[in-house]
Amino acid sequence: MEKFSVVTQSQVNVRVTSSANSFGTEKRFPKDLTIADFKNKLELLTGSLSGNMKLEVYDRDNKLVCKLDNDNALLGSYPIDDGMRIHVIDPTIKVGEFEDLSKVEKFEISEEDYAKKTDSVRAFKERNKLGRFQELDPEEQKRMDEEKERKEKESKEKAESMKAGERCEVKVPNQPTRRGTVKYAGLTEFKPGYWVGVHYDEPVGKNNGKVGGKQYFECPDKYGGFVRPENVEVGDFPEEGLDFSDEDEI
Repeated sequence: MEKFSVVTQSQVNVRVTSSANSFGTEKRFPKDLTIADFKNKLELLTGSLSGNMKLEVYDRDNKLVCKLDNDNALLGSYPIDDGMRIHVIDPTIKVGEFEDLSKVEKFEISEEDYAKKTDSVRAFKERNKLGRFQELDPEEQKRMDEEKERKEKESKEKAESMKAGERCEVKVPNQPTRRGTVKYAGLTEFKPGYWVGVHYDEPVGKNNGKVGGKQYFECPDKYGGFVRPENVEVGDFPEEGLDFSDEDEI
């Protein structure tokens, strides 16, 4: 009679989440790890200290399977299968603490200073003639330059046709239509080209008319925004409640 033997996998693929964040990470771990060693590996993934960790195992339906409560036991001694989730609870860390990006100091650099860097992605593309730095056929380059010049001229003419105090409707691609009042139209210091400063009817903007330390117009915070002229139409637009913006405005 032929004999059969049961062979179990030596590793298990699980998703790790924690009380510090809810994003989760897919990782494969050896089953012969002790829970103590397993916690040490989780320190790099979660930011929690192993001594503070409490581990829970959930199945694909998000039902609690067991708790990994014996540091001397092997990971494989618990009923853990591929696709399950191991949740790390750390009572010393507030839920979602590492997801709050408002506390993260942001690094900012001007366009001029970035262009001077030699170790940037832009510099790499420029050296290797990639993306917008690739060499084009002279006729194609001429056509693109003429098209750019035409758009800049249209943008300037439209911005100059708008007057402060005129009612307007803002239509940024892929965003809800919003209404407000034109407060500024012209060149700015924060980005090249022409921009229209709008005082929205609702708090759906990004500023109070001030950008980069310069006050272009006055309005309450979150009621102001700057939009490209091609996305603004002036006319008899009554007030209307609207929604928020995208990267085509500042």
